[in-house]
Amino acid sequence: MSRRRFGALSFGGAACAALPSWAAGSLAPVDGLARARPEQQGVDAQAVIAFLDDVAANELELHDFMLARGGKVVAQGAWWPYRTDRLHMLHSATKSFAVSGAAIAIDEGRFGLDDKVISFFPGELPANVSDNLAAMRVRDLLSMESGHEFEISGSAWRPIKTSWVAEFLKVPVVHRPGTTFVYSSAVSFMISAIVSKTTGQSLRDYMEPRFFTPLGIGGIEWESGPGGITPGGNGLNARIADLLKLGLLYNQGGMWRGKRILSPQWVKAATAPQVASGEYGYQWWIGPGGAYYALGLFGQLSIVFPQHDAVLALFSAADFSARLLPLVWKHFPSAFDGGRAADGAALAGRLAGARVLPPLRGSNSPLVARINGRTFRAEPNSDGIESLRFDFAGGRCRFTLNDARGTHRVEVGLRDWVEARTTMTGNKLHHQYQPESMAVVAGGTWRDPSTFEMTWQFVETVFRDTVRCRFDGDAMTFKRSVNINSASTALPAVRAVMTKD
Repeated sequence: MSRRRFGALSFGGAACAALPSWAAGSLAPVDGLARARPEQQGVDAQAVIAFLDDVAANELELHDFMLARGGKVVAQGAWWPYRTDRLHMLHSATKSFAVSGAAIAIDEGRFGLDDKVISFFPGELPANVSDNLAAMRVRDLLSMESGHEFEISGSAWRPIKTSWVAEFLKVPVVHRPGTTFVYSSAVSFMISAIVSKTTGQSLRDYMEPRFFTPLGIGGIEWESGPGGITPGGNGLNARIADLLKLGLLYNQGGMWRGKRILSPQWVKAATAPQVASGEYGYQWWIGPGGAYYALGLFGQLSIVFPQHDAVLALFSAADFSARLLPLVWKHFPSAFDGGRAADGAALAGRLAGARVLPPLRGSNSPLVARINGRTFRAEPNSDGIESLRFDFAGGRCRFTLNDARGTHRVEVGLRDWVEARTTMTGNKLHHQYQPESMAVVAGGTWRDPSTFEMTWQFVETVFRDTVRCRFDGDAMTFKRSVNINSASTALPAVRAVMTKD
């Protein structure tokens, strides 16, 4: 897949005239998806605008938006500094990709829905195998009815370096499998582990020629857990078009351009209620009016409206279940009632200038001359921070932090936002994710003569850190917080003192 870079794009109405010829034509060279104007596909662009208005009024944050009907993209946009060609962490939307790989393995006869989970891992069983553990089947993993009493999230297992299979098999199975729904990323991991056990490949490698390549999904990143096993429940980084393609594939009954990728039996079962509440299938959530959707923590969504031949994909940083999803159901599928060309142009204009970060306003402080190039030694702290340093030059500040993991730098723009990569970790602030390198767009401003505030937008994730540094003589306090998290959104303040050298 091309890694061509571009800013926010939108499709619809007269605005297409300002875009490359492929935008209003049949195929886009970036993602291979066909395009059309909203009104050509019976989409009411004003209803889409009303959805965007509602999202803004509720102070929810969108990063990427892509809407297709009849297999053609009718609108897309990215809120700067996000871009439609960027990879983005999918969190639990990964699950709907992962079970697609499992479905292919089942169709190939690698294992069956009623196979017992313990049969795949005889060497990792606990000393005492309970009757409930012995009864657990593959289908119980798929429907999140493993029999466990509590959820096991990806953040709980990411710090564990030993076998996650062994960890799973040690968890008490309190309920009879197949009777009680408990959402858990651990069961999705076990599905991936079964694929690896039966194919001799990681789930990611197994899916490459069978799923990703046929759909034109390239350049993705999917981390591995202990033993090289793909997590299954999370860890996939993909583009907004890739998430849309997942929904399109299911909406088309498992077919992709004349080639069968998934069996129609699987698609029907996975997207139909499989639990008593009627809200969950096989790693797909069930919505109103026949809709179903892949869902990631903090708001990664691929929503299929099969009765309207439409798919909506979103990246966001939002409380999706309580606040974002109700807005989706309010405006969709009513948006599929037809529209006018003029409305498509209005939607294109609305999306073209979308942004998350406002323009920077230059600022300064007399303290710059005093702290420039100086090192601040941190007092003992729970985050293991050892020292901090600020180097101001050329309209930028190079911020350097040393901790137990090493030396980390962020290039911070003072007049314009600066994009670079950094080894600075989010860890506890970022749902326990700690990648070796992250793309960050950073800017800084002096809130007052003694307070320098940096904003770090980690543009391959949902996370935006606010870092406030307050200076008082030779001392400073360093306080870091985040826009959204599954746990605390702020770390304890760290005090540091300027060294004499």
